[in-house]
Amino acid sequence: MDKKFILVVDDDKGILKSFSAILELKGYRVSTAENGQEAIEKYQANYYNLALIDIKLPDLEGTELIKQFNLINPGAKKIMVTGYATLENAIKSLNWGADGYLQKPVPPTKLLSFVADKLMEQEVENDLNEDIVIDLLRAKKQDEQNLDRWT
Repeated sequence: MDKKFILVVDDDKGILKSFSAILELKGYRVSTAENGQEAIEKYQANYYNLALIDIKLPDLEGTELIKQFNLINPGAKKIMVTGYATLENAIKSLNWGADGYLQKPVPPTKLLSFVADKLMEQEVENDLNEDIVIDLLRAKKQDEQNLDRWT
């Protein structure tokens, strides 16, 4: 199985360093960005399975970044990470397409567990989508065969 690729977006270099170290020790490939613009550029240039996004960035809100990420790669999982946890932030994040919400400080075990769960969800969704496409192709082929019988 190939290594999952994770983008960590936070303006706190300590968070970037610690999250990267924790995730890399577990075998993930990790890239980091310190602001929204850098994150968008990296997200456009690479395929990420998951992004951990700080809600407060120097150049834009994390919720806006989620919106941009959904346009680029809607299948990737997006987790909002914040030290400003409020019900309003959580609802706004989920409404904009976040797949999860973590409050800082995040214990390493919780971070790893949450990331693993979201990546497993992604695999299940991908398998389900694959099955749907296969079923649709089979149905189309059957329809074509049935149509050939009548012509």
